[in-house]
Amino acid sequence: MRTPRPYALLLLLVALTLTQNCVGSHWLQLLDTLVYGPDIWEPRFIHVCYVDTTQFKGFDSNAATARMQPRAPWMEQEPPEYWEKETEEALHKSQNDRKFLRVLMKYYKHSKDEYHTLQKALGCNVDNNGSFLGGHYRFTYYGHDYITLNEDLSSWTAEGKAAQLIVQSWKEDGMAANWKTYLQGECVEILRRCLDLGKETLLRSDPPQTYVTHQVRPGGNVTLRCWALGFYPAEITLTWQRDGNNHTHDVELGETRPAGDGTFQKWSAVVVLSGEELRYTCHVNHEGLPEPLTLRWEPPQPIIFLMAILIGLVFGALVIGAVMIFLIWKK
Repeated sequence: MRTPRPYALLLLLVALTLTQNCVGSHWLQLLDTLVYGPDIWEPRFIHVCYVDTTQFKGFDSNAATARMQPRAPWMEQEPPEYWEKETEEALHKSQNDRKFLRVLMKYYKHSKDEYHTLQKALGCNVDNNGSFLGGHYRFTYYGHDYITLNEDLSSWTAEGKAAQLIVQSWKEDGMAANWKTYLQGECVEILRRCLDLGKETLLRSDPPQTYVTHQVRPGGNVTLRCWALGFYPAEITLTWQRDGNNHTHDVELGETRPAGDGTFQKWSAVVVLSGEELRYTCHVNHEGLPEPLTLRWEPPQPIIFLMAILIGLVFGALVIGAVMIFLIWKK
């Protein structure tokens, strides 16, 4: 039996859509999930909205008060009538999706004793000047049907028997043109409005904190790992060079992950021969940096050298103390 978890599915959709960001651009993402199963009396409808990686409003039909709620402080600037309208639209979407889900379950003769999920993801992308760069629309009946509005925003791709029938109906009704108009028009206006309200948060640039770590592998080779922490926005590049030339062999790039405080973190690792670590440099590029950074692993100072410094400091302190005691005694 399939038992999808609604929030896990939402996070998957977020990850798939938010990784599309181009450097110097912003996304508006609207994500709907409807979940129905044997332990759910009424299908649960969840609607979340993101600008880039920041959720700014959301609706949950299972909440104590099923209303659209602000999820970012800057959205509290919107008046009460705005939230009334948004709540009405969320309730309307919920009813339509529930009808759609019942039709699909009936078409496939799916049992109510199993979990079923209906998901939609749509959004638009603009550059820093607010100009439209692209948009998308995706529809999924979990595990069975997938419908995607193609990049040209004028044609569809469908997988699954029901999906093909739905797309045929949408073609006759001109749904692609309707979505294209929405994505290039109203969606862009919503995004511009959010960027204006939340500019202090959404348009900031926090540079990364960077360093390189050194780990000896069981076979004798060495892993150099380049870290970038505490940066915003999420777009960043980490690359390696060997003797000044781009190096991609035995390189592993980690995912860009939220740090939990509104910033992000990322790493890139390369496997090198022991003794050749200083031939490799990590190059970090982020819009919060005045210029790209070049990092190199710094080997620890030899113990003998450190001991000599420590002894010198102790000896110097003793000499100064002795001189002070002598001067006090003489006086």
